[in-house]
Amino acid sequence: MRLKTKLTLFNAISKLVIVTLFVLLLPVLIKNISRNYVDNKLIKQKKKFLQIVKARGIKDYIPNDEKYGSYYLPLKEEYLTIEEADPDYVLDTIKNEKRLVERDTIEYRILSHTFKLDKQNYLLEIGKSVDTLDETSTPLQNIAFEVLVSMILLTILADLLYTNRVLRPLGLIIKTKLIGRKFPNFGSYVEVKTSTSDFQYLDISIHQMVETIEQTFQKEREFISNASHEIMTPISILQSKIENMFEREDIGDELKVRLLEMQKILNRLKSITKTLLLISQIENEQFLKEDRINVVEMLQEVHEEIFIRLQDKDINYELSIPENWFFVHVNKFLLFNLFFNLVNNAIKYNHEHGDIKIIGTHENNLFVISVIDTGIGIDSADMPFLFDRFKKFRQSLQQDSFGLGLPIVKSIATFHQVEIEVISEKDKGSTFKFIFPSKVVEIT
Repeated sequence: MRLKTKLTLFNAISKLVIVTLFVLLLPVLIKNISRNYVDNKLIKQKKKFLQIVKARGIKDYIPNDEKYGSYYLPLKEEYLTIEEADPDYVLDTIKNEKRLVERDTIEYRILSHTFKLDKQNYLLEIGKSVDTLDETSTPLQNIAFEVLVSMILLTILADLLYTNRVLRPLGLIIKTKLIGRKFPNFGSYVEVKTSTSDFQYLDISIHQMVETIEQTFQKEREFISNASHEIMTPISILQSKIENMFEREDIGDELKVRLLEMQKILNRLKSITKTLLLISQIENEQFLKEDRINVVEMLQEVHEEIFIRLQDKDINYELSIPENWFFVHVNKFLLFNLFFNLVNNAIKYNHEHGDIKIIGTHENNLFVISVIDTGIGIDSADMPFLFDRFKKFRQSLQQDSFGLGLPIVKSIATFHQVEIEVISEKDKGSTFKFIFPSKVVEIT
């Protein structure tokens, strides 16, 4: 999962948790807010009533010769009562209580307050129906929830936009410095514009690291190339001297056998050196890609070159490639070597009376050439090291192999921007799929 997706998912989940907690607490919060609002309103009504009473007297609320007065709104949502109280009675509370009003029991939020006027102690009660509190609480809850959801959506959108903006330099670093680049060569350094110091440091560090790796690779390639050139000279000299010794008449049969063994070792050494030199030249891009070749004709040339080995093991060679396929802007010598090495391996590790099939298919604007054999297959544990140089697997130990055939195939494929997929099953055979980009193949 990408970093941007993870951050957005985390922000969304964290806000969802907040929404869930808020929804659970919302009824309690709204109820407390409504109750506080009603309490404040009751206190204001009390103060206003006391001001009126002090200014105009109590007679407007308690009729003559009465000790009690009560006043209800038509729907019984609010009421006010005042009555005489004992001189020592003191009360100042706000709480919920039930009252019987015209045979109906109604719960009110009641403010109770005692006050003295003209040496008489009075008890004032101002009540507001609890049902009206619930009626206002529900709309408040809905409004609060809608506002919260809207704010959460806006913050998620803001987080997404901000995350995209902040992580954009990181995406550019990955895209321009890692993805789609030929490793380890990046070419000239192009700075990724960013105000985030961490990304600036990452950008520079990646470039410096790759420069170091590139220099190391270059030194290795130069060493292999130079060493291969230097080794070829003494090998040629030794071969010439051995050939000259064969012409001498005083050489015994036993010595000739030893000279033949030496010559065989020199030939092996010469073959390894030539192969390393070829790999080095491919990796240093010392070959031109200017050839245009018919695919079928080239694979038939491979068949002719290796026909004797096929005949020795009675292996059937089947070619199923459209005759109008042409490789363009390629190096014929290298592609011939690619298929030659692969077919040679397919013969080497195949069973007698086996099969080798080369099939061409056109899939999703890509051209795929599959080399299929019925050989001994490749162990799954060996698959990750298949293209490593000098890596000889268990099945190749009994063969005359240097462990360089498949590395050459890999180097040539990389040089032509060809992808390789390998499918193999032990004792049932292997399939090497070469996926050529459309620019390399032309249909006429």
